[in-house]
Amino acid sequence: MAKGFNKYAGGGAGGMNNMLKQAQKMQAEMEKVQSEMEERTYEGTSGGGAVTVSVKGTKEVLSVKLQPDVVDPDDIEMLEDLILTAVNEAIKKASDDMEANMNKLTGGISIPGLF
Repeated sequence: MAKGFNKYAGGGAGGMNNMLKQAQKMQAEMEKVQSEMEERTYEGTSGGGAVTVSVKGTKEVLSVKLQPDVVDPDDIEMLEDLILTAVNEAIKKASDDMEANMNKLTGGISIPGLF
């Protein structure tokens, strides 16, 4: 029975060791990609470029730039909305880029808790 088991389970201990090595290699590659992605910078804009926000791949906001003509003391609410829109766009770009790069490594297989 053990012989049949080895035949269908990938060759026994040798097959299991090979699978573990492949999993470790994939994990190392994923960690490298994730580290690289976290260092990238992403920009989001709104109001036709009136507001520009830069975030790191870690989704940390690095800067908020405003065109002078967007600052209207009588319409603070509009400025708040523009900033919020630009921040969300930049974060979405960072998330989408991370997901796309991880999908390249995993072949599109979803691994819970990965990113």
